[in-house]
Amino acid sequence: MTKLRTGDPWMPAPDYGRSLEGLGINLLVREIEPALPFHRAVLDAEVVYGDPDIAVLRREGVEWMLHAHHTYDSHPWYSTVTSDVKRGIGVELRLHGRDPDAAESAARRLGFEIIQSATDKPHGLREAYIVDRDGYVWVPDVPTA
Repeated sequence: MTKLRTGDPWMPAPDYGRSLEGLGINLLVREIEPALPFHRAVLDAEVVYGDPDIAVLRREGVEWMLHAHHTYDSHPWYSTVTSDVKRGIGVELRLHGRDPDAAESAARRLGFEIIQSATDKPHGLREAYIVDRDGYVWVPDVPTA
């Protein structure tokens, strides 16, 4: 695993790994820094930690990670990860409690693809479908009145 980080991380990797519970989401991205504006502005996420190798993000108690492609250089998926394959097909990354209208507005301002504008759905949620820089589909949603 190639690392571009210089200096010490925010906490030792084994300590962070042992702290994780429940369902974990780890998204593989081309580069960390260019991926962060989507997570900050569109998803309104807090960047808990970020370096050229990894970023940890959080919103309303949900935490997820981004890992740069180069950290997977010895992984069996490396050639697939670095290809132009569309990511996340068949997976919706739902962020409950994020206003879809605000997320859509931020996404448009930053030039991200909107698959579906914020819409009230019959299942009681207002949601938007937005594609991030690496091809993952995010669905911010809030309950309808």
